[in-house]
Amino acid sequence: MRRSALLVLFATPLYAVKLPTPTGASPLYAHVLRLQPGDDLVDALLDHCQAHTISAATIVSCIGSLSNVGLRMAGAEEINTYVEELEVISLAGTLCADRKHHLHCAVSRRDGSVIGGHLKGAAVVRTTAEVVIGLMPQIEFSREHDEATGYLELQIGRTPQS
Repeated sequence: MRRSALLVLFATPLYAVKLPTPTGASPLYAHVLRLQPGDDLVDALLDHCQAHTISAATIVSCIGSLSNVGLRMAGAEEINTYVEELEVISLAGTLCADRKHHLHCAVSRRDGSVIGGHLKGAAVVRTTAEVVIGLMPQIEFSREHDEATGYLELQIGRTPQS
């Protein structure tokens, strides 16, 4: 990942919007990032969460393009790497403070076909990636091994100050 592009993003003001909070719910704030060509999408998101001490986040929206992406399909062990011009159709998932994440991505190819799966490995931005991250400051996400599934699964807790 090119550090200079990411540093430029951190130097620009972040726009935080607080949405109304129903009783018993955590507030939701939004951070908006625009990634540059050559940035790694996953590393940029995890770096952003780490730099801003974000303990629980979700992807609200992501559009842009990738030059390559690694996807693991359901039930598979191997990661398929696609190196071609790809449009991000959807990015969804959760981000934890300890750089653990669970992200799914769908991308379209030049012919309009769509592929998607568990985002693993590199996801290099081709022209841009416009990402809205939803932050939940009163919640902490972590991932722990689940005997039933065999995977690291989401654990949800409250932050000490909430």
